[in-house]
Amino acid sequence: MLTKFETKSNRVKGLSFHSKRPWILASLHSGVIQLWDYRMGTLIDRFDEHEGPVRGVHFHKSQPLFVSGGDDYKIKVWNYKLHRCLFTLLGHLDYIRTVQFHHENPWIVSASDDQTIRIWNWQSRTCISVLTGHNHYVMCASFHPKEDLVVSASLDQTVRVWDIGALKKKTGSPPGDDMLRLSQMNTDLFGGIDAVVKYVLEGHDRGVNWAAFHPTLPLIVSGADDRQVKLWRMNDTKAWEVDTLRGHMNNVSCVMFHAKQDIIVSNSEDKSIRVWDVTRRTGVQTFRREHDRFWILAAHPEMNLLAAGHDSGMIVFKLERERPAFSVSGDSLFYVKDRFLRYYEFSSQKDAQVAPIRRPGSTSLNQSPRTLSYSPTENAILICSDAEGGSYELYTIPKDSISRGDNVPDAKRGVGGSAVFVARNRFAVLDRSSNQVLVKNLKNEVVKKSALPIAADAIFYAGTGNLLCRAEDRVVIFDLQQRLVLGDLQTPFVKYVVWSGDMENIALLGKHAIIIASKKLVHQCTLHETIRVKSGAWDDNGVFIYTTLNHIKYCLPNGDSGIIRTLDVPIYITKVSGNTIFCLDRDGKNRAIVIDATEYIFKLSLLKKRYDHVMSIIRSSQLCGQAMIAYLQQKGFPEVALHFVKDERTRFNLALESGNIQIAVASATAIDEKDHWYRLGVEALRQGNAGIVEYAYQKTKNFERLSFLYLITGNTDKLSKMLKIAEVKNDVMGQFHNALYLGDVRERIKILENVGHLPLAYITASVHGLHDIAERLAAELGENVPSLPKGKVPTLMMPPTPVMCGGDWPLLRVMKGIFEGGLDSIGRDAAVEEDEAPADGDWGEELDVVDVDGLQNGDVSAILEDGEAAEENDEEGGWDLEDLELPPEADTPKASANARSSVFVAPTPGMPVNQIWTQKSSLAAEHAAAGNFDTAMRLLNRQLGIKNFAPLKSMFLDLHNGSHSYLRAFSSAPVISLAVERGWNESASPNVRGPPALVFNFSQLEEKLKAGYKATTSGKLTEALRHFLNILHTIPLIVVESRREVDEVKELIIIVKEYVLGLQMELKRREIKDNPVRQQELAAYFTHCNLQLPHLRLALLNAMTVCYKAKNLATAANFARRLLETNPTIENQARTARQVLQAAERNMTDASQLNYDFRNPFVICGATYVPIYRGQKDVSCPYCSSRFVPSQDGQICAVCDLAVVGADASGLLCSPSQIR
Repeated sequence: MLTKFETKSNRVKGLSFHSKRPWILASLHSGVIQLWDYRMGTLIDRFDEHEGPVRGVHFHKSQPLFVSGGDDYKIKVWNYKLHRCLFTLLGHLDYIRTVQFHHENPWIVSASDDQTIRIWNWQSRTCISVLTGHNHYVMCASFHPKEDLVVSASLDQTVRVWDIGALKKKTGSPPGDDMLRLSQMNTDLFGGIDAVVKYVLEGHDRGVNWAAFHPTLPLIVSGADDRQVKLWRMNDTKAWEVDTLRGHMNNVSCVMFHAKQDIIVSNSEDKSIRVWDVTRRTGVQTFRREHDRFWILAAHPEMNLLAAGHDSGMIVFKLERERPAFSVSGDSLFYVKDRFLRYYEFSSQKDAQVAPIRRPGSTSLNQSPRTLSYSPTENAILICSDAEGGSYELYTIPKDSISRGDNVPDAKRGVGGSAVFVARNRFAVLDRSSNQVLVKNLKNEVVKKSALPIAADAIFYAGTGNLLCRAEDRVVIFDLQQRLVLGDLQTPFVKYVVWSGDMENIALLGKHAIIIASKKLVHQCTLHETIRVKSGAWDDNGVFIYTTLNHIKYCLPNGDSGIIRTLDVPIYITKVSGNTIFCLDRDGKNRAIVIDATEYIFKLSLLKKRYDHVMSIIRSSQLCGQAMIAYLQQKGFPEVALHFVKDERTRFNLALESGNIQIAVASATAIDEKDHWYRLGVEALRQGNAGIVEYAYQKTKNFERLSFLYLITGNTDKLSKMLKIAEVKNDVMGQFHNALYLGDVRERIKILENVGHLPLAYITASVHGLHDIAERLAAELGENVPSLPKGKVPTLMMPPTPVMCGGDWPLLRVMKGIFEGGLDSIGRDAAVEEDEAPADGDWGEELDVVDVDGLQNGDVSAILEDGEAAEENDEEGGWDLEDLELPPEADTPKASANARSSVFVAPTPGMPVNQIWTQKSSLAAEHAAAGNFDTAMRLLNRQLGIKNFAPLKSMFLDLHNGSHSYLRAFSSAPVISLAVERGWNESASPNVRGPPALVFNFSQLEEKLKAGYKATTSGKLTEALRHFLNILHTIPLIVVESRREVDEVKELIIIVKEYVLGLQMELKRREIKDNPVRQQELAAYFTHCNLQLPHLRLALLNAMTVCYKAKNLATAANFARRLLETNPTIENQARTARQVLQAAERNMTDASQLNYDFRNPFVICGATYVPIYRGQKDVSCPYCSSRFVPSQDGQICAVCDLAVVGADASGLLCSPSQIR
């Protein structure tokens, strides 16, 4: 028994699995219903509205509902999405034992101690039938999974089967009100007649606790207080007892058939779960608990899971492992399925049966193969299983029988915990009792013995002559030759071992952990998963791809991991090749899953510093999202992350982190919040970019910092303006500081005097020798003149005169990083950024001072934007400078600032139209029209596998010229090129660019097709071939609007391809003069091209004539017959055909043998013109789908002369509707 999940709780009386989600409901004796996620092992929800024990619970198959019944006589229907009870059904008069939804109809069946079974309609919320007949408690009742039957078990020692077919008919049309009342009275008095007892099964000596139907066969199983499990069979007329299964030591509480195997599972108050074989009617296995009686069993409707409820909780378990044993070697996989060894080839996806594997002798479960080891040189296979306490079988398969599945010589057997090949013809077997390894040869004889360094319970292959030995808490690599330990690693318990292709790395898979180590077991990283790890394989880049129960994930060499995709059912990865994962599912079927590897390849390239790869991934794919940005930031690549981000706040943070001041300014301007400006100032100061620091301080109105900045950069002009600003703002301290920085003594005295600090003003004046002012102040002070200190010589405090104003710090010239240069056009348009942030110019040599706005809140707006004047903000109470009677200088900066605004500012260039076209479109024709020929060629290569662009050159040039017009203004000015748009009209918005006008359209092709048909009819084959080839060469550059037209274009390719191939063969036939056999063959093949009827008749006539002349009468007769079958309208053709038939009937022979068999369907190779019969291998052209013999793989297609035969291509993209 494989326990998957266990809970500890009050006694569990009812269980129900959800059919799709990994959920199970448990109803408890305490009245609570618990909803568990058994995969994660978490309690999701609890519902407690019942009073007293809840004995029955059941999930609805498709609605978000479940039903419960309890000892409070109530049936409640709940919605688990809304987390509440929707309604309560009342009617039973005693405890309710079980409840169950019907699989199709809106019914619930309930069994109760009031000796009745009721069927309810949960949509109308009424009882529609009462089944009476039992004369003791009814312990359970359930619907048949397919038929209109109900089975019930009661303590009256019987099992009853009820037919509810009449109920189905009755629910068809609703009766009138009176009828309803009458039938309701009937039901209450006599139990209604909608359900009748079909059989009463008597045979148990005590009360019956449970009865259940078999999911498909006409069988019933029941369990009772007489400790017996009985098996019953039924047919249309009667039911009878088949057998009794004895073994339980106490009341049998629940019993059921297993849906996937021929077994019965029962549990009992004797604290055991027993598994019985239905066919042999014997016990197979018993699982016991120490102290807990079992009460209930439930089976998962879809998966191989069971659950059992007992006195102190419940367990979710599996009876057998579902992992198929497999081994991968190069391009092949050997695996076991349904007692057969099978072989699978990855490249051709061919699957074959190799040999039958014997059934184990014992009947117990879990005897299926556990591991498989393969020796490719000897073609030998070891299969280990747990039978007989661990045993192995050795099969040697003759080389040629793999594909045939012939008889394989008998297996050699032996006993041992695990067995693996360690060399070409040697395998090691673990003998646990003596803790040694026996090395044996292919005759199963012991060659040598070797004691192990640790008490191992399993061994795995670890390279030739080496073993990986596993103990509970560690693994070691042991060299069998030298008997040395090569590596040792502490690990959690390891279940599986996966070596990388080059045997350099190893992944050790535990239940919830993955440890990656080197070949010498040097630890590299450990990953922990909450959900069980199932399998894994290495991809070609050294990334480990693994699966859990519900995800495919990756693990990079440095331990970073992520999800690739989710899974509906668990799978076991066998091999990862490119972006395809090959795997086995639980039914042993091979599957190939295609994944998107971009994310982990991107992270791997970053890790390995392969920035060119990173660049190309960023350019070509849609990698973005918060997770990716966080990852790049965390790994120290903010400048890369910057190119993914649109959100301004994130861009700002990343720009600061990578020191990209330009982008930071642009983002700060867009956000325009004080905090962001402050942080921008700090970073700009760190980089010595005084202009931006100044700008940031101005934006935040941080005048103190601004003054200090001007002081240290020696900008006295602006300092004097700061002084004026402080004066306007009435900021005395600011005024004083600025005067101090400027060394303006008179200003300082004036400030001190104005605020009433006369003693300080007097001292300042007298110390600086301004005696006239000092005397005036002394007169004002009178008695209170302060005394100056004696014996001190005053020194002058003056800022040094700036010899040179400090601009921005000089920066080192560095090469633009690969990311910055290459990606400018991606995250946003670079042109815009340059414009928003001209951070290189010093921002404001003429100070953008000052307009006083709304002095109530003391705000001053400095005039910013690139030294242009700010508009005046006329808030109420805007003060005029004249009112303040300031000195006249205050007006000057304002005037000068305004004078500048008349300077013409050139508009910024927008994005060229052809760039818009290429950005918006992934149609090759539109790229060619925009003049972007290389991307057009790349698109055609990716979509259609085209490699030979010579025939398309003139069309590319036509498209480009046709979508542009040229204007000449003056002779001296350059010619202006204008883009011509498709579908333009006068009402179109001027700023929205339409797609380019294209010179080729679909209707032209239809004209060319008609011309081609006409030329074919009149026998001008070279001209016809030219028309058809021209169509084939134009189609890749066609754009149509609707999906219907796309289908017409694809249809046209097929039509034209057939004509091109046919005409090429006919023209070649006409060149051949000296080889009559080849002439006949080519004429014959021409009749197998898919042509219009008139042309087919001409081809048949032609072939008939050629063969008749060459005395191949039987072949000629075949063509004549085919010609007559087309009912030719030209009498001349019909007459000739009839004559040929008459001549041939006299002598049905062929003079020469042709490579032509009209009975066997074939296609014609487009290069060698030989038939490829059905079943033979071939390769095709990704564009025109012509078929070729395999030797042509990689050559240019001879039919369309464009694409590479056998190339990978995504398909024709010729309409915007395909992209939406």
